[in-house]
Amino acid sequence: MRKSPLLYIHIPFCDSKCFYCSFNSYTNLHHTQDRYIEALSKQFDFEVQRFKAQKFKTVFIGGGTPSTLSIQNLENLFKKLKPFITSSTEITIEVNPNSASEKWLQTAKNLGVNRVSFGVQSFNDEKLKFLGRNHSKEMAIKSIKLADEIGFKNINMDLIYNTTLDSRELLISDVEIMESLPITHVSMYSLTLEENTPFENRDDVQIENLEDNRWLIERVNKKFSQYEISNFGSKSEHNLGYWQGENYIGLGSGAVGFLKDRRFYPETDVEKYIANPLKIREEILTLDNIKLESAFLGFRSDVGVYKSILNSKEIQFAENLVNEKIIYFKNGKYFNKDFLLADEVTLQIIKT
Repeated sequence: MRKSPLLYIHIPFCDSKCFYCSFNSYTNLHHTQDRYIEALSKQFDFEVQRFKAQKFKTVFIGGGTPSTLSIQNLENLFKKLKPFITSSTEITIEVNPNSASEKWLQTAKNLGVNRVSFGVQSFNDEKLKFLGRNHSKEMAIKSIKLADEIGFKNINMDLIYNTTLDSRELLISDVEIMESLPITHVSMYSLTLEENTPFENRDDVQIENLEDNRWLIERVNKKFSQYEISNFGSKSEHNLGYWQGENYIGLGSGAVGFLKDRRFYPETDVEKYIANPLKIREEILTLDNIKLESAFLGFRSDVGVYKSILNSKEIQFAENLVNEKIIYFKNGKYFNKDFLLADEVTLQIIKT
């Protein structure tokens, strides 16, 4: 019997576009919301059949900014989900402090959302402005406290580091404020300069210092235990499902799905997606593709990499790293001791 797949739903609407953001999100398409939800519904019916899904293991609603959805559209979305979820299904939704009103958050909780993820990035107003965020420190603090008061037991926040504004003093302040709030999980990302973003060709926005990165990770790790290169705290079952190679449905414009040895890519253009949500490009993965991806993800996290997927030469390379105390072996798997070196470890074992 096939395992229940994960479900990812992409909401491409945003109130503003952050300067570093390369995600498939738009500030000028809110007028398409109703039609977009209808298109999601059509793709939903198709994917449930394709994946033979009776229940979803987890649901993650991301974007974009899902909290820009009207309450009516949020409710319409959950009408489709209801037969496929239970009270124990992990259901995560991403929100921004400026758009997550008390009524919206309460509605989300009433519909079954039990994990909320705030796009905070920093509690420093100057840094928030620098990143193009449209909320303040006080708005972020207030919205997180509000989610806790409403009754959310699992609250995540995102934090960005490696900007030119970052000093240890600023980062300590961010971490201390974070620790004072009812946060159970932190996703911490190094600023990257992505194509087709305002930051793309600027050399004055990013600075990377491996020593400072290690210091920050160790500091956060004191309260929130690291289980992946960018994730700390109470583990997200949805994240773990990705890293363990489980099947997942990708619903929406620019989402990605995965089933056994195939990836599925719906239209990224929102209007084209609305016109034909079943126009989905398919990619067939080789066994080598799957093995390499499993290794990259396994060494980036505490999921680890099964010895059984490696050939004899790769096992020898892995054993060399065990002898050098870079990785270790336990219960049939190799585990990485330093997630910051994950890519290097993978390429030392699997020569591409």
